[in-house]
Amino acid sequence: MQIKANPQGYLIYAALAAYALAFLLLICRRRTPGRWLYALGFVLSVAAFGYRWHHVRHVPLQNMFEVFVCLGMVCWPLSEFCRRILDVEADATDTLIALAVLVPAGFVFTDEPQHLPPALQSWLFAPHVAVYMLAYIVMAKASVQAAAHLGCRLAESESRRAGYESATYRLICLGFPLLTLGLILGSYWGKRAWGDFWNWDSKELWSLASWLVYLGYFHFRHLYGRKYARINSVLALAGLAAIVITLSWVNLSRLFEGMHNYAA
Repeated sequence: MQIKANPQGYLIYAALAAYALAFLLLICRRRTPGRWLYALGFVLSVAAFGYRWHHVRHVPLQNMFEVFVCLGMVCWPLSEFCRRILDVEADATDTLIALAVLVPAGFVFTDEPQHLPPALQSWLFAPHVAVYMLAYIVMAKASVQAAAHLGCRLAESESRRAGYESATYRLICLGFPLLTLGLILGSYWGKRAWGDFWNWDSKELWSLASWLVYLGYFHFRHLYGRKYARINSVLALAGLAAIVITLSWVNLSRLFEGMHNYAA
């Protein structure tokens, strides 16, 4: 366990506490104070991200610690966007997602600064990683809706089950263009840094696999609509599983050593 006894760590732990209390209040139907605490957690995580940026002197998206701080930071604005624009309201589970992605930054990964390798010293570094971070949180939200749909008993109302399935679809419609943009930026960056648009690196392959799963989701849903709605939800969960492998296992396992292992 990596305890961070420094200002950055204290900000992360305060954000974790705010997210945890927000979750408890929201499940107890104390919506207003819960949302305020959720917003406070966002402010604290922004402060932690800004502190890290000042400390390492580059956009802090290089390693797993920095990535999980970023993931914990983008949850609240995405929740607000999805609630106001997509009409997907899931405050309690959103705070749980924020809590889950910030825990590795607080307790798992080291916060030791790392030198930014030459391959990352590019203007493409920040947008390439940032769009993936946004996509991953959106797809995590979609998976929560998919899991809720699969968890619905057949006796429950059709409108409720259809609501979960429709929310999953709207969220994936938001996340899929972000995944696509991440692939395009990564390919262009690969051409500039390594001389080719595609190098068959393990991270590239799993990123493509994630994208293909969601492409399969759209194809299946287009063919059958809600006729096999539960399969739609299973495909959404399969997409998140591929994302988890792309984000964590590929970076941490020796089975997948490649050009992207500077993120370990």
